[in-house]
Amino acid sequence: MAKGAASFSLFSCLFALFLISSVSAVTDDPQDKQVYVVYMGSLPSRVEYTPMSHHTSILQEVTGESSIGGRLVRSYKRSFNGFAARLTEAERERVAEMEGVVSVFPNKNYKIQTTRSWDFMGLKEGKNTKRNLAVESDTIVGVIDTGIWPESESFSDKGFGPPPKKWKGVCSGGKNFTCNNKLIGARDYTGGGVRDSIGHGTHTASIATGNAVADISFFGIGNGTVRGAVPASRIAAYNVCLRKGCTSEAILSAFDDAIADGVDLITLSIDGYTFPFEQEPTAIGAFHAMAKGILTVNSADNSGPTPGLISSVAPWIFSVGASTTNRGFVNKVVLGNGKTLVGKSVNAFDLKGKKYPLVYGKSAALPTCDTESAKQCLERCLDESLVKGNILVCDNYDGLKIAHSMGAVASIFVNPEDYAAVHVLPFSALSQDDFASLVSYINSTKSPEAAVLTTETIFNQTAPKVVSFSARGPNAIASDILKPDITAPGVEILSAYPPVASLIPPYKKENDTRHVNYTVLAGTSIACPHVAGAAAYVKTFHPEWSPSMIKSAIMTTAWLMNATGTGFASTEFSYGAGHVDPVAAVNPGLVYESTKSDHIAFLCGMNLNATALKLISGEAITCTEKILQRNLNYPSMSAKITGNNSSFTITFIRTVTNVGAPNSTYKSKVLAGHESKLSVKVSPSVLSMKSVNEKQSFTVTVSGSNLNPKLPSSANLIWFDGTHKVRSPIVVYTDGYK
Repeated sequence: MAKGAASFSLFSCLFALFLISSVSAVTDDPQDKQVYVVYMGSLPSRVEYTPMSHHTSILQEVTGESSIGGRLVRSYKRSFNGFAARLTEAERERVAEMEGVVSVFPNKNYKIQTTRSWDFMGLKEGKNTKRNLAVESDTIVGVIDTGIWPESESFSDKGFGPPPKKWKGVCSGGKNFTCNNKLIGARDYTGGGVRDSIGHGTHTASIATGNAVADISFFGIGNGTVRGAVPASRIAAYNVCLRKGCTSEAILSAFDDAIADGVDLITLSIDGYTFPFEQEPTAIGAFHAMAKGILTVNSADNSGPTPGLISSVAPWIFSVGASTTNRGFVNKVVLGNGKTLVGKSVNAFDLKGKKYPLVYGKSAALPTCDTESAKQCLERCLDESLVKGNILVCDNYDGLKIAHSMGAVASIFVNPEDYAAVHVLPFSALSQDDFASLVSYINSTKSPEAAVLTTETIFNQTAPKVVSFSARGPNAIASDILKPDITAPGVEILSAYPPVASLIPPYKKENDTRHVNYTVLAGTSIACPHVAGAAAYVKTFHPEWSPSMIKSAIMTTAWLMNATGTGFASTEFSYGAGHVDPVAAVNPGLVYESTKSDHIAFLCGMNLNATALKLISGEAITCTEKILQRNLNYPSMSAKITGNNSSFTITFIRTVTNVGAPNSTYKSKVLAGHESKLSVKVSPSVLSMKSVNEKQSFTVTVSGSNLNPKLPSSANLIWFDGTHKVRSPIVVYTDGYK
């Protein structure tokens, strides 16, 4: 069953608000058809096999119709085998029983989830940052999202040569859409073309690979140079989303094409579902990509801070949480008594410092509305005549919508988040303490008033810090695989945007007449392309590295996070290995590599049956080798203790590959982490690497007793050779952690 809709804030679901979360249920009406994805595994190797003909014959046999033009939605025939079709429930059952069909699952809708951020991570412009431009120019990033705005300066091909010879894709962007030597490919799976009218795909593509464009701001806010991690790289855009959602069949089609087109990695800023791997199209598509040497980077989901709701959980996917940078946006509220409060907002509206009357929701309540509902400014609670032309104060951020619809000049409310966002009218989101001061002022003043000022830029000393909406572990499918893997900047990020798109979905353009080429957005979907860009940067120096090697390099060189907050918000279930450091990841010293066969042994260790294994891998699997989840050669180590944890001992087995210098000696060191009651022993404790690419194995034995059932216990294993610090988090938790 699909994961229930997450409780998103106004900010963390800027795009999710207008998307539906699932398809309608199938009824008993035999004529009622819905789209199903028929997955048939790997493509047969025989030359004479024609996928399209096979798919057509299956549909003809099942439906009894000679013409299946209205039935066939999509045919997968480049990187794996299958098709999407409109079927009744009875037809679905017949297809599922046919020879060669691995699985049939319903089409689902998925939700779509800079100037300063790359500087913050140390990837600066100019001579101080090392680049391998020849390889970077041959690097192709596949962006599976809402399309792209091809005319953006971020995607100009000035100075670019022709596309790499390995490129096998096409430019099928639709009417009035042109590719160039920067934006080399475009494919549409929606029927609406690849031109981005939503904004999400343009924003994410610019973050990962956009050109450096100087003197960019959002109406003067955040002025600087907007750029991606690998500006010399190429982009291939795959549009899988309409405003109503991004479907399973479209996402799988994009994977099918992107793999065959020759992309080097894929960035996918789309939420998934917490399904078993064999039922999750993103996990299936990413597995095929991994098998072909392509890393898939995916947003963790915007379902935080509740633990256990992360949807990106497969170990062959790079799962990214969202954190802050050291640049913050704030705006001030100046009260009538001269006191100044500091809130969060990307407010470009200039009210010239003029003070307006403050109207608290409860003071504008209609007789039919109770006090608590009025304080929150709920719909149909307030008297419009008392709100219009004033500053509306609400206990709930949803009051923004009411303030706008009733003609308020501005709004002030409690800030449930720790970052700033854009809206259609001036506003300020205050902390609980400052909001209490505001309410106290209103209650003690005969004619309270205030001025809401424009946004200022500040230096954020607490960064990086995981933001509240970022999805948390533990992993609901593979309990011994730590997720998310990493965090990256995901709030207050200025990047490219289509001038035709609404600044604040789902508001229509007539609600906000502003048009911009660059805007500020937030979400784990914004963090995802930061890691995709970092991975592309690493790959330009090591084009021969496998997806797991690149992933390991980024995880083991990550910054330790600031353990701010309380409870699970300050643990590895929020940030994984830490915060991405692109420059350090180029030279990690050691890497943990896991191959396709390792992942199959991992799946076998989960005791998946032959059918489920074929669902994921696309081929018949005989489990000749099984490994425990925690013994997958992963850069982090995690284990769930079930039952009585009065005393336990667990062992992790790992193998590292030397990608540093020959004749290197690495010594192990263990640092205590959160709630640490763990005893950790490493054997051997010293690794002597004689040559590059040499592999050596070791075991980590963790013991302890009476763990806190509500919080994980952790430590960090560090391998150090005098130059490299190769760090892996170790996390142990109990089944009481929920």
